[in-house]
Amino acid sequence: MKRLYFWFALVLVMSLLLAACGGAAGGSQLDVIKKAGVIKVGTSADYPPFEYIDESGNKAGFDIELMEEIAKRLGVKVEWVDMPFDSLIAGVQEGKIDISISAFNYTEERDQVVDFSDTYYDGEDAFAVADGFAGSIQAPEDVAAYKVGVQNGTTQDGWLTGLVDEGLLAEANLFRYDRADQAALDLKNGRIDVMMADSVPMKALAAQLGGLKIVYEGVVSSGPMNIVIPEGATELGQAINEVIAQLEAEGFIEALALKHFGQ
Repeated sequence: MKRLYFWFALVLVMSLLLAACGGAAGGSQLDVIKKAGVIKVGTSADYPPFEYIDESGNKAGFDIELMEEIAKRLGVKVEWVDMPFDSLIAGVQEGKIDISISAFNYTEERDQVVDFSDTYYDGEDAFAVADGFAGSIQAPEDVAAYKVGVQNGTTQDGWLTGLVDEGLLAEANLFRYDRADQAALDLKNGRIDVMMADSVPMKALAAQLGGLKIVYEGVVSSGPMNIVIPEGATELGQAINEVIAQLEAEGFIEALALKHFGQ
């Protein structure tokens, strides 16, 4: 019996040692990223001027340049992964991507499954219509009387879904799109009456497509924008927050906003 206890104790000690060694070898997610020299960043490149594909087929925009600078200061390169917006949170959870930047707003629901960086930009919402729109939108809730388009998985989608749940907006009149530009095209072509999105991208899409105008602008569902980080990746989050603070202090983010938003 003593011999049995001895071998049990020995196996237990060896298991603990192996676990400790494995943890030290794996290190934190930040260590793994730095060792690889690459950070895999998810985005949905359909939301100009935050993220989009330029005429040369390259990713461009405010978020893209910001993330490239953050990665540079972390000493790594960015490997971009273009995904539908509503797949990005799951991509971070499942480890398909290390982090995600795509004009994300903090929500309590999202915070239950991922973590967020400090704020890097404050946004507003906007409602857009076609130039020939004959209705009236004086307050956000007025959109409940129309066919409304929105990008799937956004905070705007969540807000509009709330109107459906309250019985104010007919579920049949809420149209969800994988890409914001698809919704804007349907708006221009009269398939929907109103589109809701972040203010800056909505203005960019309206200018790009023509025939669209902003009829309401303000904070409805939007607000501070943050980078999505895996839950519990404390060291990675701290490192990113330190760089964001540096870039704010240096005026880099303000200059980037002027470049892309004209403000």
